[in-house]
Amino acid sequence: MSEPASISFGIAERYATAVFEIVKENDAIERLETGLTDLSNALADSADMRDLITSPVYSRDVQAQAIAKIAKQMGLQPVLKNVLGLMAEKRRLFVLPQLIEQLTAMVAAEKGEVTANVVSAKALTKTQSEKLSNTLAARVGKEVKINATVDEALIGGLVVKVGSKMIDTSIASKLDSLQNAMKEVG
Repeated sequence: MSEPASISFGIAERYATAVFEIVKENDAIERLETGLTDLSNALADSADMRDLITSPVYSRDVQAQAIAKIAKQMGLQPVLKNVLGLMAEKRRLFVLPQLIEQLTAMVAAEKGEVTANVVSAKALTKTQSEKLSNTLAARVGKEVKINATVDEALIGGLVVKVGSKMIDTSIASKLDSLQNAMKEVG
């Protein structure tokens, strides 16, 4: 991990811990999860929002006002609104993606869930996703939430990451292995 990424991760972790403890005391974890999903989707869908949190061109006041309006529109919990306002005031909105990631992981751990990142050549159907989730849950011993993405370069198959374990059944990796084996022979 690079030094700036490590610093961002550390900053996000401190904010996330504070938010999570408050939300947990108030027994509002499900509402936090909904807010995090909304924030994550907004960041993914809006180049303007990504620009707002990362660009040094915007003043603290502009960032604070904009993030307050966004939080109000989304109906975020007061603790999340306050933390976003504090982050804007301290010029730390750039760690928002890491904050969302940290809080999502904390919520999942609290619920006893594990997230599996799945990359496939084609989009998984609901049935395939459920079957994969059930199979992984049987191996891991916890409920598994699937985070699926598509990469057509895989040609076929899946790459599944659960925690530190990775299972690569993609045709692209099998072709690479075959190519390496043929280089060794010839």
